[in-house]
Amino acid sequence: MPNIKSAIKRVKTSEARNAQNTMAKSAMRTAVKKVEAAVTVNDAAVAKEALVAAASKLDKAAAKGLIHKNAAARKKARLMKKINAM
Repeated sequence: MPNIKSAIKRVKTSEARNAQNTMAKSAMRTAVKKVEAAVTVNDAAVAKEALVAAASKLDKAAAKGLIHKNAAARKKARLMKKINAM
């Protein structure tokens, strides 16, 4: 454990940011899984609603730097491709 005041603050802030990033990444993954589950069941209406939410989560994660912007674009494109193939 650090002794210097600024280092103590650094540890606290990094832990808080880590918790926020973990929650955002988990929510993003859950949103993507909901789309894939709806596609598996062939429920187009639910899949399209879930896609809107998942695209938003992916874009936010990319903006925050949790994932690369091209990775977000790739995931969105693959989800859209699955929905259009239904």
